[in-house]
Amino acid sequence: MKLLLVEDNPTMRATLQRALERQGMTVFTCDDGLQALAQWRSSRPDAVLLDLSLPGQDGLEVLAQARAAGLRTPVIILTARGTVGDRILGLNTGADDYLAKPFDLDELEARVRALVRRAGGSPAEPAAPPARVGGLYVDTGSGAVYHHDQPLELAPRELALLRALLARPGQAITKEKLFELVFPGESDVQYEAIEVVVYRLRKKIADTGVSLVTLRGLGYLLKAPA
Repeated sequence: MKLLLVEDNPTMRATLQRALERQGMTVFTCDDGLQALAQWRSSRPDAVLLDLSLPGQDGLEVLAQARAAGLRTPVIILTARGTVGDRILGLNTGADDYLAKPFDLDELEARVRALVRRAGGSPAEPAAPPARVGGLYVDTGSGAVYHHDQPLELAPRELALLRALLARPGQAITKEKLFELVFPGESDVQYEAIEVVVYRLRKKIADTGVSLVTLRGLGYLLKAPA
């Protein structure tokens, strides 16, 4: 599988490229909006991972020009612009999926493979039910976390942390792994910052009955109410 990654942050770009190549994908990269369309045409990728805030030309302009030129490659927008309005604008411009930063690298890989599979017309696999802990679960379409039928209001890093824990119900995840998932490519962030995110998330899910438990030496996990 060939991917084109359009991302101007060098640390984020290198992190994503290494992670995706470890999964057997070929990753072409571009760091400038003005060059993105030409590289899109020349590399002929199976999917494009497109940041919005690019030098030279905004990612939405790149996407609009690609669609106008007849390029139908599946596109996942990766951006810190995570409001509902931004998602709607991106999807209306021609994106196929939208993932707000920070995000789980495992989720990105799963979304890429699902998108390429759908675009290639492969037979659809039965959808697995979303993992649940108590009444908490991730909506696979939007990526939002719900408590029963109510979405939780979470900051992006809190959302990334909770999604990572929900992806592995009943399993402890180390602090090191969670730091990678919550702060991907952010080398200037103190390691202890993950504890702040854990503290804030613990308070926000307290009313759900689900506990965010610290296991000394092992990491963190979610525990359903008894």
